[in-house]
This record gives sequence, structure tokens and C-alpha cells, in this order.
Amino acid sequence: MNSTDFQEISALLYRYARAVDGHDWDLYRSVFTAEATIDYRSAGAIAGSRDEVADWLAAGFAAIPMSMHYITNIEILSATADTASVRAMFYNPMQLPGMTELSYCGGYYHHELVRTGDGWRSRALREENLWFTNRPSGAS
Repeated sequence: MNSTDFQEISALLYRYARAVDGHDWDLYRSVFTAEATIDYRSAGAIAGSRDEVADWLAAGFAAIPMSMHYITNIEILSATADTASVRAMFYNPMQLPGMTELSYCGGYYHHELVRTGDGWRSRALREENLWFTNRPSGAS
């Protein structure tokens, strides 16, 4: 793995954040392989295939007035020429439906990446939500 790979992987993770915050679900899908699995259960959301999760997010995020994902501290934990295990921190302030105060959460994204003909893509994402401030009532 070289510095170009690291830059491309970083750009992929930043594209992920832009897709979620911009509610651009085609762009979101482009971050992942077609057979990718995504697990947001630590945040009280779902786990499933790329398309199941994208459709679920599209429905849920339509009601969220504002979110802004910051992705930092990107670490390549292991790598071969065509695969990489990546951990990155996230911080997400957001305006949730029916709430006047902002909510905040943070933790880690764990990606299993693969090099494809279209560049690096995530074949598995697991969110590790470590904290949530001003969680909506009734949320786990």
C-alpha cells in the first residue's frame, strides 16, 4: 500500500460522509461493492445489504433537517495489494426531527475495503457508536 492508496481510501470515506449528509443515495451506493454488508446496529439502526441499508437511510434521513459527518484519524490496520482493513473516527452533529437542540454522536467506522476496477470500495462497514449526546427519547 502506498500514499496514493491512502489518499484514495481517504477520499472514499469523505465521499461516504458527503453522500449521507447530502442525502445522495446513488453516491452512497458508489462507496460500496454491490454485495457489501453494512451494520449500523450500535447506533440503534439496521444491518443489511448495501441496497437495503441505502433504502432505509433514504426513508429515515428525509426527515432529518441537518447532519454533518466528520471523518478523521483514518488508520490502515492491515493491507495487501488489493484489500485493506480500515478504522476511522467519526463525529456527527445533527438536527433530529422534532428536536430544537442538536444531537451529537461519535465513534469508529470499521471498513473492509477491496480494490476494484473502479477504485477502492467497501465490502463491509460496521459502525461502532461509542457515545450519543441528546439522544431522542425512545431511542436505544
